[in-house]
Amino acid sequence: MNTLHFKYAVEVEKTGSISQAAKNLFMAQPNLSKAIKELEDTLAIPIFERTSKGVIPTAQGKEFLGYAKKILLQLDKMESLYVPEVNRAARQELKLSIPRGSYISVGFANFVAELNMTKAIELTIQETNSLQTILNVADNGFHLGIIRYQTLYENYFLDYLQKNELASELIWQFSCLVLLPRQHSQASCAEIDFQTLQSSSIEIVHGDNVVPYLPTPEIKQLAVEAADNNAKRVYVYERGSQMELLARIPQTFMWVSPLPQDLLDRFGLVQRSCQISNNSFKDVLIYRRGYQRSAAEQLFLDKLYEVKQEVAGKEFH
Repeated sequence: MNTLHFKYAVEVEKTGSISQAAKNLFMAQPNLSKAIKELEDTLAIPIFERTSKGVIPTAQGKEFLGYAKKILLQLDKMESLYVPEVNRAARQELKLSIPRGSYISVGFANFVAELNMTKAIELTIQETNSLQTILNVADNGFHLGIIRYQTLYENYFLDYLQKNELASELIWQFSCLVLLPRQHSQASCAEIDFQTLQSSSIEIVHGDNVVPYLPTPEIKQLAVEAADNNAKRVYVYERGSQMELLARIPQTFMWVSPLPQDLLDRFGLVQRSCQISNNSFKDVLIYRRGYQRSAAEQLFLDKLYEVKQEVAGKEFH
């Protein structure tokens, strides 16, 4: 059995598309389709089925893919053991999965600025939801992850981390702030009234937030819409679109972790506190149990904590 085919199958699952997986793997689509078919014939099970939403794993396929990811991860670990020490020392690597938090991305940029340009650099950063970050660190070869969750749901996340044999460290516990364009009608208010804000503005929301063991975002969103037919929301999946919307549309707002001042100035935004229930969140570093951080990873964390201290030390009104 060719373990390279495992990599192909995992990429198809990740993208939900044979054509996109082929592009990501830099191979022709017919060749990828043939490789998946050969793997299915070898296993004597169908791994994927085609639906109107793309290619999805079968029940047997999900079970196989879980084993395949663990095998690929173990192979990566084995290979890393036999990389000559001189090559490891000369290489600056980081594979990181994070929430869409601006202070974290600033910390990452500051980390990159500190790297030694005379040595090799190989960095991967993915902004995604907390559940995917847990899977990235547990099964997809990411070295470190940062998850964000509402403390109301902390027990769900801690249980899911334990289930996936991951360790964790608290980075920051904070209250979210309301991020507004400077032209917003409430931008200069000493205290923001959430009901007025919600009824008169468009809320920008990350559309894939999910809690382990709870219903999917789509099911929860149906309940929200049924309860509030007057809601005005734009769902986004990356920070580029959220910042562009906030910078261009005066009557928009978003709940965020505190931002560094230079980002606020760059996009013409302000951040304000607002009284709302259950507004307590945690950013938590996660990694596989027993994992030893590299010098590059520790440098990233040092830069992250520097930015956190900068924004955590400010008062917001």
